[in-house]
Amino acid sequence: METNWAVENLQTIRTLMERSALYRRALAPIMLFAGAIGVITAIIGRLSHMDQGRNFCGLWLAAAIIAIAGTFCIARRQALKANEVFWSPPTRRVAQALSPSLSAGLFLSVLLTAVPDNEEISVVTSLLWILFYGCAVHAAGFFMPRGIKLFGWIFIIGSCGLFSVFFLGWHHFELNPHWLMGFFFGVLHLAYGAYLYLTEKKNPAA
Repeated sequence: METNWAVENLQTIRTLMERSALYRRALAPIMLFAGAIGVITAIIGRLSHMDQGRNFCGLWLAAAIIAIAGTFCIARRQALKANEVFWSPPTRRVAQALSPSLSAGLFLSVLLTAVPDNEEISVVTSLLWILFYGCAVHAAGFFMPRGIKLFGWIFIIGSCGLFSVFFLGWHHFELNPHWLMGFFFGVLHLAYGAYLYLTEKKNPAA
């Protein structure tokens, strides 16, 4: 039984290494799609002044559902196009790596909606989302191209730095939750997606 388990895990690791370039190629449209959703949501939230607690969480949770659904459709379409099984052992490994941090972020965001509405709670919620997302992406990076771990570190370090700004009371730095979310989940995703797309075009074998 243990021998079969070891063989299966070795095969999964080998498959993940072989598919590194494929995952890199697949990430480009996913990052661009997620980034577009992030930027659009930030603009909608800011223009509609949905900066407080429940409205803020509701708007961004809806955006997250749209982004996840779109990501699922993009990944599934690419798998079908390549004649591959979508929910393969490597895909399950990536999903398992993502799920703890994303689940913790979701739990805390739902919990924070019970707190009386104010913009400070929205800032804390956005920074927690950024932090947990960075941890999730970094964990998934052990099964994907190495650049994704660096991408995760940008979120982790950015969140910790902004938490310091927030809690040390440097109020001359205005932290608007929608701009925070729009930058990290919008602009950074668009930039990373564009980088993946452009470098893939230049070097198809990468």
